[in-house]
Amino acid sequence: EIEPSYVIIDNNGIGYLIYVPNPYGFMIGKNYTIYTYTKVAEDEYSLYGFKTKEEKELFLKLISVKGLGPKMALPMLATGSITMIEEAIETENINYLKIGDKVARQVILDLKGKLNVINTGLFKREDYSNELTEALLGLGYKPADVKKIVSKVNPELKLEEQIKEALKLLLK
Repeated sequence: EIEPSYVIIDNNGIGYLIYVPNPYGFMIGKNYTIYTYTKVAEDEYSLYGFKTKEEKELFLKLISVKGLGPKMALPMLATGSITMIEEAIETENINYLKIGDKVARQVILDLKGKLNVINTGLFKREDYSNELTEALLGLGYKPADVKKIVSKVNPELKLEEQIKEALKLLLK
């Protein structure tokens, strides 16, 4: 089952509710390997799931920051690629992190210089294309349709604007 903030995964007849960054990146009926983190608190047991080990590792680094819990870190992963989030931290781009200023400053203070960022500076065209492609596929568009329009989208736009432009092209 796919819901706006989680998926329910069937494993040998047992359903597990797993909070994931982008539930619409999953498809019903397909098999997935999901890397999980279990949060155990006095009154809750919650599962958080990720498609890649790298995504889970970044999540674990984010929740190690004072004031940033799993429910706040998860949406950060839904909005950008790992590379773009790490680069935003390294370049102190508070606006890209899309969390409150105080928490964003704490994330930068705690994690800057401790991430696996290979390139700093401007994002590459491929990063935007891949991120745009991931977003459109996550919305349920067919890979063939997405592939046709991604190259037509202006690479100079912010990701949000690229998505809007791509959606207009897909609706034509």
